[in-house]
Amino acid sequence: MRRVVVTGMGVISPLGIGVDATWNGLIEGRSGIRPITFFDPSLLRSRIAGEVEGFDPTAFDIDFKLAKRCDRFTQFALATSHEALAQAQLSIEPSFSERVGVIIGSGIGGLNTLMDQFTVLFQKGPERISPFFVTMLITDLAAGQISIKYGLKGPNFAISSACSTGAHAIGESVEIIRRGDADVMLAGGSEAPIVLIAMAAFANMRALSTRNDEPAKASRPFDAQRDGFVLSEGASTFVLEAEEFALARNAPILAEVVGYAATADAHHVTDPSPDGEGAARAMTLAIQRAGVCPEDIQYINAHGTSTFAGDRAETAAIKRVLGDAAYRVPISSTKGATGHMLGAGGTVEAAFCIKAMHSGIVPPTINYEFPDPECDLDYVPNVARRTGPLDITMSNSFGFGGHNVSLVLRRYQPNR
Repeated sequence: MRRVVVTGMGVISPLGIGVDATWNGLIEGRSGIRPITFFDPSLLRSRIAGEVEGFDPTAFDIDFKLAKRCDRFTQFALATSHEALAQAQLSIEPSFSERVGVIIGSGIGGLNTLMDQFTVLFQKGPERISPFFVTMLITDLAAGQISIKYGLKGPNFAISSACSTGAHAIGESVEIIRRGDADVMLAGGSEAPIVLIAMAAFANMRALSTRNDEPAKASRPFDAQRDGFVLSEGASTFVLEAEEFALARNAPILAEVVGYAATADAHHVTDPSPDGEGAARAMTLAIQRAGVCPEDIQYINAHGTSTFAGDRAETAAIKRVLGDAAYRVPISSTKGATGHMLGAGGTVEAAFCIKAMHSGIVPPTINYEFPDPECDLDYVPNVARRTGPLDITMSNSFGFGGHNVSLVLRRYQPNR
C-alpha cells in the first residue's frame, strides 16, 4: 500500500490568518470568540461568534474579479490552498497535472451569497439575481475554483458531512492516492456561516452558547458549565502526496497519515449515541489501520464542541477504545479557542496535531474551570503543555447525521 504524507498546510481561523498565526494564538491560550460585527445580532439569543478579522483574498494571489465571483467560503479555500502549496514548495506543471486532484468540502456552502441574493430577490425582483449566484452558492465550487486556478486535472469533488467534512476530505484523499488514482491531493474544508439565518437556526436548536457577556469564555469543552458551542468560520487545506512522489522532488514532509476510518451512529439526527459506540468504532478502526496499539496514541485532538451530550459521548468513546490508557493520554479540544468551524474543523484540528508533533507542545482546552464528573480525562486545562516531540496523534471529528471520522497521524519515518 502506498504511504501518504503531508507536505503543506494552510489555515485561516478566528485566531489568525495562516498556520503560524493560528497556532501561536492557540498555544498562548487566546480566544478567537468575540461579539458579532458582520451584522446586527441584537435580536438573537446568541450574539457571539468566531469571525475571521482582516481577511483580504487578494493577499493570496486571488484576482479581485475572481474574489468578487466567489463566496467567502471559496475565498477561504483558495487562500489556504495558496499557503499549503507554498509550504509544500509545489508548483503544478502540465506534465503531472492529471495526477493532482482536489477534495475541498463544506458543511453548508455559500450562505453569505444565499442571504445576499434573497435580499436582492425580495427588494429588486428576480431579474436582478446575479448570474453568478449558483456558482457562488454550491459547495463543490471551492474545489472547482482551486482546480481551475492551478490547472489540477485529477479527481475533483466536494464532501459535505457536517462537522466531519474536513476530516472526511483528508481521509478520502488519502484513499485516492493509495489506490493510485492520483499522486497529489489538495484536501480540506472551508466554512463561512456567520450570517443571520444560520445564527438564528442554530440558536433556535438550543445548540449555541448564550454567554454573550463573556464571549472569550463561552466555548467551554468538557466543562460542567458549558451551554453549547460557538459558531465560527475558517478553512484549512492540506497537500497530501504519495511518499515516492514527495521524495522524488525533495519535498518537506511534515507527517504521515497512517490511519483513517469513517462510521455512522445510526442513532439521531443531531445527538450522538450516548455511549459513544459509533465514535469508538471509528477510533478503533483508525488505530488498527495505522498498525499501532491504542496505548501508542500520545495526543488526541478531541471533537469536543462544548455540548453536554457530545462531550460526554466522546469521553465515553475514548475510554472504551483506550481503556486505562485513556487516563494517561493528553486530550484537548481546541474549539475552546477557535469555536466550531463546522466543515473546516476537522482539517484545522489535524493541522494542530501535526504542529503538536513537531513543537512538542500540546495545545490547551481553554475555559476548563469546573470539572464534569462524566468528563474525567486529562483535557490539558487552560495552559499549553510541553511534552517533547510526539510520534503518534489522533484527531476526531463527528457531525450531525451521526457521522464519525478519526484520523491517526504519525511523525514521518522513511524506513518504517
